[in-house]
Amino acid sequence: MPKRILQGTVVSDKNDKTVVVRIERRFAHPVLRKIVRRTKKYKAHDEANQFKTGDVVSIEECAPISKDKRWTVVTS
Repeated sequence: MPKRILQGTVVSDKNDKTVVVRIERRFAHPVLRKIVRRTKKYKAHDEANQFKTGDVVSIEECAPISKDKRWTVVTS
């Protein structure tokens, strides 16, 4: 099965080798037929500490690195 790749914005880079990425998804509400935005935050591994707050990055699924980290940053 292929690994998922998501694109989002870095909202925090305060942890060592970790960035928090906010992913936004849009979908049509099933009853109201209105476009709704939902966001979720993922912790992603950033080995070189090269990404800063505000950067747009892509993250990819990986094996668990820590309790909360299951994603790695692949590109900006």
